[in-house]
Amino acid sequence: MWIEVLVTVVAVLFGLRILYRKTSGRCHSQRSLTGKTAIVTGGSAGLGKFTAKDLVRRGARVILACRNLEKACKVAAWIREAEGSVGEVVVRELDTSDLASVRQFANEILLTEKSLHILVNNAGIIGFKDKRMTKDDLELTMATNHYGHFLLTNLLLGNHWFIKSLDVTSAALNFKTEPYNRIRAYGKSKVCNILFTLELASKLSGTGVTANSLHPGVIHTDLINPHPLILLTGRGGTQTTIHLAVSEEVKRVRKILRGLQGGKDIGFSM
Repeated sequence: MWIEVLVTVVAVLFGLRILYRKTSGRCHSQRSLTGKTAIVTGGSAGLGKFTAKDLVRRGARVILACRNLEKACKVAAWIREAEGSVGEVVVRELDTSDLASVRQFANEILLTEKSLHILVNNAGIIGFKDKRMTKDDLELTMATNHYGHFLLTNLLLGNHWFIKSLDVTSAALNFKTEPYNRIRAYGKSKVCNILFTLELASKLSGTGVTANSLHPGVIHTDLINPHPLILLTGRGGTQTTIHLAVSEEVKRVRKILRGLQGGKDIGFSM
C-alpha cells in the first residue's frame, strides 16, 4: 500500500515540475550588450551567476560583486570558459551587509568605470534561526537584502505574501520592537526592495534610467531548496531578470509589467 502511495506522490511531483517549467517564460530578446557595463551583486551562485553568464554572452563587461572572492573567481572562470572571448567578467569584493564595504565598492566603481548601464541587485539571504546584528547595528537579513542595496544604488546614481503590514521605523525593521523570525525578516526585506524601487522609478522618471523589481519564481538554488522536483533551475529562474535588463519591450515603460512566471505581477518599471 505504501509503495502505491509513494509512486503516486512522485508522479504528482513530476507532473507539477513539468507544468511549472513549461508555463515559465523565456526572454527572447537578442539584444547585444557590447560596450555596456553591468554589475551583478551576489553573482557567485544561484540566479546571480546565470544572470551574469547571459549578460557576458551578450557582450557585456560584467562585474561580479561578491562577498566570497574565491567562489566568485571560480564562477568567473566558468563563465570565461563557457563564453570564450565574448564579453568580459571581472570580480570585485562587496558585502552588502557591511555598509563600509558598500561604500568602498561604490567608490571604486565611480573611480574606475566611465559608465554603468545595468545594476542587478541580486545578493540576498534568508538568514538564520537566531537574530543576528551587523557591526552597523542592523539586522543581518535586512542589511544584506535591503540596506546594502539601497545604499549602493544611491551611491551609484551619479554614474548613471509574508508581510501584511510594514512599520518602516528603524527599530521595527531591525526587530528591536518585536520577536525575530527569519522568514518575516526575509519578507520585510523584499517588501522594502519593492517600495524602494517604486519610489526610485518615480524619481528617475524622464532621465532615461529604468528601475525594476521582480519575483523570479520558486527557484532551486543554494538559497532555498524545498524540493528540486517542482522548482525552476537557476538558468530558468534568471529569465525575468534578463528580460527586464535587456528587452526592448520594457524600455521606458511606466506600468506594472506582467511577469514571465505564471502571469503574476512581478516587475515594476518607469
